[in-house]
Parts: sequence; structure tokens; C-alpha cells
Amino acid sequence: MQQIIVYTSGTFDLFHSNHLKMIKYARGLGDVLIVGVSTDELVSSYKKPPIIPFEERIQIVEALKYPDIVIPQHSLDHTDIVRKLHINVFVVGDDWTGKYDYLEDLGVKVFYFPYGKGVSSSNVKQQILTNYMKIKGRTDKHKNPDIKVDK
Repeated sequence: MQQIIVYTSGTFDLFHSNHLKMIKYARGLGDVLIVGVSTDELVSSYKKPPIIPFEERIQIVEALKYPDIVIPQHSLDHTDIVRKLHINVFVVGDDWTGKYDYLEDLGVKVFYFPYGKGVSSSNVKQQILTNYMKIKGRTDKHKNPDIKVDK
């Protein structure tokens, strides 16, 4: 019986619960789970660079119990990787709905994982910035205290 090989990928910047849920979901769809982690160069080609460097992001994903193999992802076109690794199932967040339908022509089942509202690396980054600006606004308005020198 042929093993079912599942591939999922992402940036996995500021790793959060939705990343984990998608990887766990992908694990349940087959026998072998390969997770691709997008390189800094790839991510920077279509959005702001990740906060966490690639080397750290890939180590975080490698430390998870669900993936069998973790590899760098250099392209958003998965045609070559599907052919080279004989991938049967592809899982990606539903924020990419429709973008990977072309893989079905290669015999790959494509699942768009319902990513959930509110939790994303972009939202986490925005929340950090908003909170930082609030704190900065409060702390930068204080008067410097008088310095008392003991003689």
C-alpha cells in the first residue's frame, strides 16, 4: 500500500496556535508529513520580511512532534516539490484559497485550512506595535526626576 505524503508550508513567523492547528491537521491527513518553511528571501518577495529569522523559524518547526521532515521553501510555485517528493495532499491556510488549485491537475488533493479569525502573525505584529505605542506615549511624557546627590 502506498504511503500518503502530505505537504504543508508557511512562514511560521511569531509561531502561534493557528500555525500549530494547521500542522496538526495536516499530520492527520496522511502517513508522512513534510513541512516547508518559507525562506526570508521568499517571504520578502511578496510581503514585509519576517521578524524571526529563517534559521530560527525552521528550528521551531523542527522541534514540533508532528512533522516527519522539515525543509526550506524557496518558491510559492509548488509544482517541482510535488513532483520531486511525490506529494499526495497539500494543506495551506484559507487566506490562500484558490491559489493552489492548479496542484489538483497534478493529482494532489488541496485543503485550505480554516485559519481562524484574529490570530495571525500580521495581527500579532500589529498588536505589539499598538501596545508599544501606548506604553511609549505614557512613559515618554514623564518629567525627569531631580537628581539628589548625597555628600
